Amino acid sequence: MNEMRFWALIASFDWERTGDDEAVLAPASRVLRGLSPEEILAFEDLLAAKLYALDTREHARWCYQGEADPDNGDDYISADDFLYRRCVVVANGREFYEGVLADPSHFPTGMEFESLLYLAGNAYEARTGAPHDQLTSVSWESFSNTEGWQPAQSTTAGRYTGPGVPPLNRRPAGE
Repeated sequence: MNEMRFWALIASFDWERTGDDEAVLAPASRVLRGLSPEEILAFEDLLAAKLYALDTREHARWCYQGEADPDNGDDYISADDFLYRRCVVVANGREFYEGVLADPSHFPTGMEFESLLYLAGNAYEARTGAPHDQLTSVSWESFSNTEGWQPAQSTTAGRYTGPGVPPLNRRPAGE
C-alpha cells in the first residue's frame, strides 16, 4: 500500500450516499476486502499516520474554535470527538488533508466521520475470517502525538490534565 493507492481508496468514497456511512465507504470496502491482509493492514497504518499527524494542539485549537481552548486545562475536549473530527479531514481527500495539515485554520468544525476508523478492520475480518487485533505503527488516539501537544506559553493545567485524569481524556498541559 502506497500513498497513491491509499488516497485513491479515500477518493472512491460515494458521497452521493451521505447519511449512510456504510454506503459511503462501500466502494473502498469492496476493494480493501480483495487485497491481501498485509495490504489492508498497511492501509490502516497509513490512516493512523494521517490521523496522528493531525493530532496537535494547533489543529485542536481550530477544530474547536469558539467551543473549547486546548490551552485551558479546564476546557473539556473529548478524545473520541477530536479523533472523529480528524477523520473528516482525511475522508475529504489528499488535497484537503494536506491543506489542513499545513494550515490548521482550515480545519472544519462541527463534523465527524467515525466510520472511517472501522473500514480496514471490517475489511480485514471479512477477508480473513479472523478478528482484527493488529496495532498500527502510531496511535490514532487523541493526545498521543506528544510532539504535537507540546505546551504553549499560554497553556495552563486544569481538570483535564495530569495523572488523575483517565489517559484517553488527558491532554498535555504546562505545569
